[in-house]
Amino acid sequence: MANKFVYRVEVAGLLSAIVFSMANLKAASVDRPRSGKSHGESQKNQDGSSMVITFPPSSAQKWVLPDGLTLIVQEDRSAPVASVQAWCNTGSIYEDEKLGAGLSHILEHMLFKGTKTQSGNAIAQKIQDVGGYINAYTSFDRTVFWIDVPKDGMPAALSILSDAMMNSTLPPEEYAKEQEVIRREFAMGLDDPDRQAGLLLFATAYQRHPYRLPVIGEMEIYNQLTQEQVMQYYKSRYVPNNLTFIVVGDVDAEKVHQQLADFFKSYPEKSLKPVFVPEEPPQLGRREVHNEFATELTRLSLAWHIPEITHPDVPALDLLSTILGEGRSSRLYRRVREESGLAFGVSAFSYTPGDPGLLGVDATLDPKKRDAAEKLILQIVAEVKQAGVTADELMKAKKMSLSHHLDALTTMRGQASDLGSNWLLMRNLNFSRDYLTAVQKVTLDDIRRVATKYLVDQNLTVASLNPKGSVGAKQEASKPAPIAEIQKFELSNGLRLVVREDPRLPLVSMSALFRSGLLAETPKTNGITRLTARVLLKGTKTRTAEQIANQIEAIGGSISSDAGNNSMSVGVHVMKPDLKTGVDLLADVLLNANFPEKAVAREKEVQIAGIKQEEEQLTTVARNILRQALFTDHPYALRSTGSPESVQQLTQKDLLEFRDKYLIAKNGVISVFGNVNAAEVKELFEKELGKMKPGALALTDTRPPAPIAKIENVEAKKEKAQGVIMVGYRGVDMFNKDRHALELIDEASSDLGSRFFIRIREQMGLAYYVGASQMQGLVPGLFAFYLGTDPQKIEPVKTALLDEIRKLASEGLTQEELARAKKKLIGQHQIAMQSNDSFGYQCALDELYGLGFDHYKSLEREAEAVTLDEIKRVAAKYFRDQPYVLATVRPPDRPPVAKQK
Repeated sequence: MANKFVYRVEVAGLLSAIVFSMANLKAASVDRPRSGKSHGESQKNQDGSSMVITFPPSSAQKWVLPDGLTLIVQEDRSAPVASVQAWCNTGSIYEDEKLGAGLSHILEHMLFKGTKTQSGNAIAQKIQDVGGYINAYTSFDRTVFWIDVPKDGMPAALSILSDAMMNSTLPPEEYAKEQEVIRREFAMGLDDPDRQAGLLLFATAYQRHPYRLPVIGEMEIYNQLTQEQVMQYYKSRYVPNNLTFIVVGDVDAEKVHQQLADFFKSYPEKSLKPVFVPEEPPQLGRREVHNEFATELTRLSLAWHIPEITHPDVPALDLLSTILGEGRSSRLYRRVREESGLAFGVSAFSYTPGDPGLLGVDATLDPKKRDAAEKLILQIVAEVKQAGVTADELMKAKKMSLSHHLDALTTMRGQASDLGSNWLLMRNLNFSRDYLTAVQKVTLDDIRRVATKYLVDQNLTVASLNPKGSVGAKQEASKPAPIAEIQKFELSNGLRLVVREDPRLPLVSMSALFRSGLLAETPKTNGITRLTARVLLKGTKTRTAEQIANQIEAIGGSISSDAGNNSMSVGVHVMKPDLKTGVDLLADVLLNANFPEKAVAREKEVQIAGIKQEEEQLTTVARNILRQALFTDHPYALRSTGSPESVQQLTQKDLLEFRDKYLIAKNGVISVFGNVNAAEVKELFEKELGKMKPGALALTDTRPPAPIAKIENVEAKKEKAQGVIMVGYRGVDMFNKDRHALELIDEASSDLGSRFFIRIREQMGLAYYVGASQMQGLVPGLFAFYLGTDPQKIEPVKTALLDEIRKLASEGLTQEELARAKKKLIGQHQIAMQSNDSFGYQCALDELYGLGFDHYKSLEREAEAVTLDEIKRVAAKYFRDQPYVLATVRPPDRPPVAKQK
């Protein structure tokens, strides 16, 4: 049942949901005899091993044009029609760095939407004028376009296909429309349990090879594509030397050759970039997956890896699949469906494209009968491996194979598809004949041998799609223990501890955070938080920096430190058995860091070098001058890494005093997320950090920055080839009710679909990049819009950016923009929560700032609750009703060059 299975993994034609797929070469066959009868006689041997059928060689003519294009013409005057086909040797597995995007499938939809000389409507009209029919399909290794016409329409069909292959313009307006069409196609596939079952099987059976990905692509990757990227792929793959034209029917081969040669003489051969397609490694153990879906019935698939089409075992494997599950007299149909009543439908397939494929069994059944059906199917397979099949079964399979192949050749399109498949994969127009000759020679011993060789348990993949709630107790038993709710403890000295028991993996992530950061700095001490964090790991009273590094790395762990606007942190990551070692190291650096003078001097040099490096990063330069103007004498005006002068003046004594002031119990929160026991963790930290000085919570009386009175323009000159513009407004603190609306505006202004990107980058072509960002802290921060541009375009792009900001301030977001922003914000939040490292850090930070360790529970709800009216109010409040700072970074003005006399 190869065609049925191919339907599930390939993509339907652009004009209908019917797939005429020849991706499995065995769906093609010998040329249809003019008389309607086979050339030769057949005779059955006692063991069913041989059918003496002979076929004449193909009468198709082949040319390779000077530009590398291949033309194959088969004259057949049995009917006054012709099939004109263009085969491009590209499909979903050749999409290289855009693998999984569905580029080939997009082009299938787009190539007839318009060329340099005619519109999509004109193309359709021309085909209709000659009484033709056009369609296409995409597969793993090819994209095929065909036009079936009465014979007089052949020149027009050939002209249209040639033009589409070389001159399609992929009109942007049509591209946008077709994107939505393809999204509906995605939706249809997502609703189709048969298709989802096929995708599940392939995604499980293939781990490295691109067969694991659907031909249509993955929605997330597809949504990132631009028309320009699709055009680039088109230009790189649709070149003459990667195309094959096939014409079959009532035609004059020489005239076809001349027409095609005349057209393509203007299109030279082009270099094709090699595309690496990874091989699938041997499967070394049974794979099994059972998913749930909105369906009433279970779809069960069992499949084994088998070789590619060229392998000599393939004819025997094809016949084995026919014997197992093709037709009502097959073994599976009789015993699984009819006798036992375990399935409503059951069939077998042999899928052998250009790379190694699968032989498998599909069944549709009652979910309660899944295990019994699987057991019986495997029993039937075992019987074939042990006792083989009968001579009658083998002879019947051979006749069915021949009949199916001949049936496929009853049309001109079928013959053309046969020739195309033969040439694409084999470079042998007679491959179908060779294949059928090999099928006739398969013996009973061959069937038993290939069954024993390939249908083994370590090569088996079992996949099923089941009604929701039907995956049985066996699956439930294999689920990991549930992740516990986060628990909060307070040690005797006031240090807060938040713990999450997660037994999924034997890993533990710890984060220790303390209020400090820029808010704790002055111009004189600017950069001290960053320097303290770095030197903290350079030695303690009992360990050198080398000993700390050696001890943590010897157990496969890591330790790191960092500084921010409002905090400083130390993180430790270890495996479960090494929890005590990790806690001991964390406690040692927090309590006993001695800040060796040599290490302080070295880290100062590194930090000052980093400050100099920042001067090379234009967006950082713009942000620094913007913050200086926006916050003036407030700590937020300072640079996070400090200035060279302030860092150079810092001493060992300064760092020790800073540590003693801020690394204290009541000013800190520690998170421990991973495979731990919460009570044991509390006891362990009480022992190791209970001795930390209690102190008090810091930065509780930090003054907010004063508002700016008027619009300000600041500028920096850099010897660079680009310019940066940044427009900054006073933002909010993390407790402000407007926080979530601003976060959504940030998201809506920062992706490829944002109004800023579309107008300034896409429509006007004025920017390299454009977006928004914000800083929220214990006191109000900032909200900024930024872009990078050609320095010569600073003024027009500045006008465009301010204009878009004014529109945003006046109108807010559209319903579509808000919905997209919510999905993106919530999606990123959910993604971050999957990692104990980042999740634990965020929970500790929220607890430290006063939002509560469980603040994450309300984030999605609060974001979803934001309305269009609230967005409009907040946009007006922050971007219309208060002044801004406009920061520009550009190259220095150059004096005019004196003219030579």
